[in-house]
Amino acid sequence: MEFKDQMNQIVRLETVPRRIISLVPSQTELLHDLGLEEEVVGITKFCIFPERWFQTKNRVGGTKNLDIEKIKALQPDLILANKEENIESEINQLKQFAPVWVSDVETLQQANEMILTVGEMVGKSVESQKIVAEIEANFSRLTHKNKWTCLYFMWKDPYMVAGNDTFITEMIRYCGGINLQQANRYTVWEFPEDSEPDVVLLSSEPYPFEQKHVAFFQEKYPNSKIVLVEGEYFCWYGSRLRNVPAYFEEINELIQHS
Repeated sequence: MEFKDQMNQIVRLETVPRRIISLVPSQTELLHDLGLEEEVVGITKFCIFPERWFQTKNRVGGTKNLDIEKIKALQPDLILANKEENIESEINQLKQFAPVWVSDVETLQQANEMILTVGEMVGKSVESQKIVAEIEANFSRLTHKNKWTCLYFMWKDPYMVAGNDTFITEMIRYCGGINLQQANRYTVWEFPEDSEPDVVLLSSEPYPFEQKHVAFFQEKYPNSKIVLVEGEYFCWYGSRLRNVPAYFEEINELIQHS
């Protein structure tokens, strides 16, 4: 069987995989929701959902610091990786002994395509189609009535914001926001004086912003609303997307009434 990944590389599988390793937290959660309890034999230390898997599955290092020998010893017949979350040189090492399917997700459409292809590869097409149908139905109900400018902070020391060319910005649009950072990817933010947004979004990951950080941003942007958000709902592109629209409604309600 041949499948094209999102890097336009052909991945060949002899049979439906029975020993899968996921190097991407959001895709690990997807594999769980597809019902692959026994087939998943390895995950990263950042694959925190589902919590039971985090406690019981073999951990093969971090997304950018993989234990290549441990992965090899687990004898995977499919490895799921991601262009942004994993390092190319490590992916190339893994390709020497196992099929590696690499995702590259910047849009909701690409996320849905990833879910469908993964479902097909692992013999769970019906389940993946159901997940995508639910995602599409839930996102179709978002009204986009309120438009507000924002900055999305995801790191501290140095302070960094998500830029235009990211899945985060795609989700911000669906939430009803307009990202003021038009540069691509992730950039250090110097707090220019002419950049006050309507809303400052402080993400829970990868840096865990908390209530204690709000005062700093409120001083920088006295007229902005400072909102703590669950980062997984803005940057995870697997089956969690089913729940994203309901969460965005909550965020909008919070913005309107804070």
